[in-house]
Amino acid sequence: MNKPCIAWVILGFSLLSAPRNFLAAQSSPAERQLLAADYEKKRIAIVDAHGAIRWEHPITDLHDLHRLTNGNILFQTSFTKLVELTPDKRVVWSYDAAAMNGNQGKPVEVHAFQRLNNGLTMIAESGPGRIIEVNSDGKIQHEIKLKLESPHPHSDTRLVRKLENGHYLVAHERDGAVREYDVLGKVVWDYPVPKFGKDGKPGHGPEAFGNSVFCALRLANGNTLIATGNGHSVLEVTPDKRIVWSLHQNELPGITLAWVTTLEVLPNGNIIVGNCHAGPGHPQIIEVTRDKKVVWTFKDFENFGNALSNSQILGIEGKVVR
Repeated sequence: MNKPCIAWVILGFSLLSAPRNFLAAQSSPAERQLLAADYEKKRIAIVDAHGAIRWEHPITDLHDLHRLTNGNILFQTSFTKLVELTPDKRVVWSYDAAAMNGNQGKPVEVHAFQRLNNGLTMIAESGPGRIIEVNSDGKIQHEIKLKLESPHPHSDTRLVRKLENGHYLVAHERDGAVREYDVLGKVVWDYPVPKFGKDGKPGHGPEAFGNSVFCALRLANGNTLIATGNGHSVLEVTPDKRIVWSLHQNELPGITLAWVTTLEVLPNGNIIVGNCHAGPGHPQIIEVTRDKKVVWTFKDFENFGNALSNSQILGIEGKVVR
């Protein structure tokens, strides 16, 4: 099950000229909906193509979310508590990392999770420094340890996904690296995210700089698409670590990239880019072509704030490649 980041490839997606929240450079006949979460406004919500909220739930902190194939929403209400809700908000599954599987009294945060095809839930635990797969009762069925150069309970990982080959593709925020682990926990591929000769600057906005990588997506061609966090960029890297495509901070006219977070690749090859902490003058989500033309943007600083970290385009079900 190949699921890096929030990377659904959707056979049909929506794009309407939107009166308020959605900005469109070109239109599409299909209707697009969006699942998005912002930990400044403390909200996860489904937004329709006209910008209206159709479903919402309060959160505190959040760095991952999924609408599952059964229509339920799998998300977190804090950095330790995960929940699966039906559309009518009935809780059908929950997990508290702070109270489960030996973590009681220990520092732990969760920044990535994934429902697997076999029904297990993969959870990446920062602090314990491990990836676990748990059953519906929360019992561990598989576990690997992570290789960490600078361990920290807040930033051992950002997004993590289990791939079709059974490996795990891990964005290590604090280490500034992407690592692929096999089922035994051996690192079989790694990529240190470059700073391109620039000095690091603290912070989260456009003025900051670093390589605090947020996610990595394994493409069908074997390359890896990387959202570099406060590196303000998207990089496509070959297995031998050559950069063959990139999008940097000021390449899109009128748009500044800040903390680049989630990525999705659409069937036409366009890329959805999460643009967190950029400020109200810039969109929170962008669709861009491979030749770096902006097709669609989402900007809503009324219902969401400057911490819209995660999103997922919703549409007609297609092949899942994230």
